[in-house]
Amino acid sequence: MSLQPISRRVSQKVFAQEQGDGVGVRLRRAIGNRHIRNLTPFLMLDHFRIDEGTGFADHPHRGQTTVTYMLNGYSEHEDFAGHRGVIGPGDIQWMCVGRGMVHAEMPLHHDEQGRKLPVPEGMQLWLDLPKSAKMMEPSYQELASKEMPYQRPRPTEPKETEGEGWCVKVIAGRSHGVESPVTWPNGAGCWFMDIQLDPHGWIFQELPTGWNTVLYMVDGTVQVSESEAQYNRYDLVVLTTPAQVDGIDGVKVSNPTDKPARVILISGEPMTHKVVQYGPFVMTSLEEIYQTIEDYQMSRNGFERAKNWQSEIAQRLN
Repeated sequence: MSLQPISRRVSQKVFAQEQGDGVGVRLRRAIGNRHIRNLTPFLMLDHFRIDEGTGFADHPHRGQTTVTYMLNGYSEHEDFAGHRGVIGPGDIQWMCVGRGMVHAEMPLHHDEQGRKLPVPEGMQLWLDLPKSAKMMEPSYQELASKEMPYQRPRPTEPKETEGEGWCVKVIAGRSHGVESPVTWPNGAGCWFMDIQLDPHGWIFQELPTGWNTVLYMVDGTVQVSESEAQYNRYDLVVLTTPAQVDGIDGVKVSNPTDKPARVILISGEPMTHKVVQYGPFVMTSLEEIYQTIEDYQMSRNGFERAKNWQSEIAQRLN
């Protein structure tokens, strides 16, 4: 007897309000606001749009992973470890900052010939790291959209677990037989997917049991599980997290309308330690935060390269 799919339900819904951040950046903060804070391992989830004359100038991090996924336009990254590159529509930057990183993220509004580019728009996720990984050496992964696997319904699989009328881009994790090349430290697992639903399409996405999961609505309208409640653009929903499931653990997401829908799904391995956050520093105690501030000010213990370092790309704000 085969296992039956069992869909998680919605436990909380939040509308991502617009707010300011960085240097003049306008964004919608779906996690890390007063409604949802420290939903382990998620620290922050922003849906950003970066206009001309704005950006994220040089700033430090410790104790977390930052994930930047571009929906439209182009963004340039530069850090004190020598990484520099441009990510465009559908590309991703996955940076485990570990013991220390200083970087800048700046939009590109014109190409080398001076032609105007689309306004940069994307998602940025901050993930907590387990205590064992907070002081590891930083790692950096950058993948173009074409390097990530896509999947569509497989006609050889049963419809009750396959669904119909969908396309999944597997940024991290696994979906319907395909797997992303993105890696992470032990104890810091994360699945990240861009799901597009045709009109009246639906998908059952399997999930790791015990991991916390959220859905963010980029466009259109969806329903979750068998509920008739509808969720629209800029809504974030938190799903239930069963400790065990007598079946296939996952979530059914349906599009009840005559227009396409687009959803970002993120599932993360929970942390068991206390979360103490001071801006871009995320540790497990106040003493570790004080030590981090001192390390950054004194350019030591992972911040040695921060001394007298300035990015070139942030100079565009001057």
